[in-house]
Amino acid sequence: MNVLLLLVIVAEFSDSQTHGSGFPEVVPNRQQFFQSEPITISCEQLNGLTGWRVMKKINGDVRTCASTWETSIGPCKIINAYPSTDSGEYWCELGGIQKSNSVNITVTDLESHVILEVPVQPVIQGENVTLHCRKKDANSNYTAKFYKNGISIGSSSSGNIVAPTVSKSDEGLYKCSIADAGESPESWLTVGSHPTVPYLEIYLGLCIGLGVLLVVILLILVGVFQHNKHQQTIKNHTEETSLTPGAQNSTVSSQSPSSAQTVPAVVSRAEQNNETYSLITKPRTPKEDRALESVQETYAMVRKPSDVKEMAAASWLQRGTSQRITGMDPDNFYCSIQN
Repeated sequence: MNVLLLLVIVAEFSDSQTHGSGFPEVVPNRQQFFQSEPITISCEQLNGLTGWRVMKKINGDVRTCASTWETSIGPCKIINAYPSTDSGEYWCELGGIQKSNSVNITVTDLESHVILEVPVQPVIQGENVTLHCRKKDANSNYTAKFYKNGISIGSSSSGNIVAPTVSKSDEGLYKCSIADAGESPESWLTVGSHPTVPYLEIYLGLCIGLGVLLVVILLILVGVFQHNKHQQTIKNHTEETSLTPGAQNSTVSSQSPSSAQTVPAVVSRAEQNNETYSLITKPRTPKEDRALESVQETYAMVRKPSDVKEMAAASWLQRGTSQRITGMDPDNFYCSIQN
């Protein structure tokens, strides 16, 4: 997005420089006028925008070119130019923020009969420019002399002088004179350079834009990776938590004899109360083994706390088996389960 915006700005800049739209447009394109001549000053489409106002500064007084503020948007048309009200500096304004370059317009009085036609817009280097010394109400050719910064630069019987392939050195104040008619006012000839596209700025802007884009993409990828890693951690923890009780029960069952069907219940209750338990087999003599060959018995001794005895007894009763509990000492007991 930044790259596209930069390209649009550069394109607009290049277009405005090419068309010389930094100055108001004056019709006719000259800086000097005889009294009562019409003049049109326009700022329409300056830099591709509308809504410009033509402003002027006459004898230090700044005002709109139009007579009222409400009608000041658009071209300013002067029907009959007068020195006291129309000679001065003109420029364009938009919203009181943007301001164009200014041009100077000179309106001669009735006693002046000579003007020099100098272009309002800057002349591009390498182009040809023609300066015309004009005599009021003249119908025939006349010889005119031309001056730059007060120094004579030649004369012409046609009233014109051509400056081929102008350069910055041709800038200056120009005037002309005609014998028995008088001398014109001075006007400044501006020489502009060819519009150049700021390639270095374009490349720099492109690099900055691409760098910002890469950083954004990298941050997005890092965020996605961290999110997936966090979700995987939560998933693994959930699976471990769900498998832990089953693993504990399977461990206890593997440690218990197959004939001791009621021991896991005792162990489970003991685990809930954080109690210690152990599985034992009562030693028997060979005689007892022969006497009990037909009877399957399991003995368990639980050492502290003593209330396990009641838990075991309750468990045996719930399963409907016949119990025979033999007390040995205050801290130990044996349970005999007969199926």
